[in-house]
Amino acid sequence: MGAWMSREEEVEKKRIFILAGQSNMAGRGGVEASKWDRVVPSECRSDPLILRLNSGLCWELAKEPLHRDIDTSKTCGVGPAMSFAHALLNSSSPSPSRVPIGLVPCAIGGTAIQQWERGSHLYKAMISRAKAAARGSAIEGILWYQGESDTESRQAAEAYGRKMESFVRDVRLDLQLPNLPIIQVALASGTEPYMDIVREAQLGMHLPHVFCVDAKGLQLKKDNLHLTTPSQVQLGKMLADAYLNHCVFLTILDHHTSWLCESHMICRRLRP
Repeated sequence: MGAWMSREEEVEKKRIFILAGQSNMAGRGGVEASKWDRVVPSECRSDPLILRLNSGLCWELAKEPLHRDIDTSKTCGVGPAMSFAHALLNSSSPSPSRVPIGLVPCAIGGTAIQQWERGSHLYKAMISRAKAAARGSAIEGILWYQGESDTESRQAAEAYGRKMESFVRDVRLDLQLPNLPIIQVALASGTEPYMDIVREAQLGMHLPHVFCVDAKGLQLKKDNLHLTTPSQVQLGKMLADAYLNHCVFLTILDHHTSWLCESHMICRRLRP
């Protein structure tokens, strides 16, 4: 089990990132025949500054597999979020590197975009967990890796872009964060020929502050669906690069707080 946080540590300000989508976000690195090999690369090891919101909405020291009590119907392994968090902590960006990073696992394997529509169980659970995580902290982004399940038919693939745009607008509205950065991953695997339709929608999305990292070409496991552990590590670094290059200077406003990045990130209180 992870180390539980004290009451003082629980209320400490954190940089919050929501992890959502399906199995490649939940992590299947190192999983074969429903067993995880328990190999944790150095880029994914626990760090006192990387925390995880568990299924009981309590903060604890983050360790792989991050989704072990969230995506419970399948065996979870290494995903991209720990290497993402380490890359942020090790960056030379002007963001506050010593502020703890809070990871909020929400991904569920085998889910289609329709299952993440506003009002669905998965959507409501994600929003609820995000709000719980954000108490006293700032949600700095959503990492989204999903779409393999939408490559199984032309109808689902052709609807993907429209449904994803609705998802982005709904999440920002419900979290009251109109400029919330969302970094999505363009698929590395799926069912041909419809995978290309979903990838085109992902790569061609032009909503403000929505960015895309392309996973195509990363090594897949023997199932030709899930990323290997080294690929997950690489993907996490790619997600971090996207965040640092495009998002770290964004002003994120909610009812009470804005974060401004100049030579340093400054937190100031705004009146309602």
